[in-house]
Amino acid sequence: MRVLRSVDHKRMPWKNGKGETVEIAVSPPGASVDNFDWRISMATVAEDGPFSVFDGIDRTLSVLTGEGITLSVAGHAPHSLRPECAPHAFPADRQTSATLLAGPVTDLNVMSRRGAFTHAVERVVTRQLTLQPSAHLRIVLTLNDVSVVQENIRLHPLDALFLGPGDGAQLSSASPATIYIIQIDGVTT
Repeated sequence: MRVLRSVDHKRMPWKNGKGETVEIAVSPPGASVDNFDWRISMATVAEDGPFSVFDGIDRTLSVLTGEGITLSVAGHAPHSLRPECAPHAFPADRQTSATLLAGPVTDLNVMSRRGAFTHAVERVVTRQLTLQPSAHLRIVLTLNDVSVVQENIRLHPLDALFLGPGDGAQLSSASPATIYIIQIDGVTT
């Protein structure tokens, strides 16, 4: 178990050069936007426009702040996402564009290389959360102040907790906290 502090997240330009992304975690360490196995990042979308295309990648998007966006993914019906919505999965190698509902948004992007890794993203609003030890890699991102009870660690907004296989955690907050649980799995053949 380790803490990934928001002040240490890596900032870099979007692959399409039209904005900035904040990288929370990537595998392998130091991988670029062209050769990662999986990647977790945040970005501010300030205007309508296209998303970067990532060949062979599956993507899940969540809106963290702002009113929301409507995603138009080639071959799929338009899908509106707001902060209270469940995360939305789609292929990142399809032409995708976003239309803002009312002003900028900050989104959470989770991407994994199709055929080698899979991922799942869950949004939970709670005061208490117990994550039992698991065989999976999990990254927990909080939008509020949260305590990791057994480790006496305080997570601040946009900090993440990295839980390796076998790690569990008990999270506690004085008021309902919005928490994203990201699970990464390698595909076995």
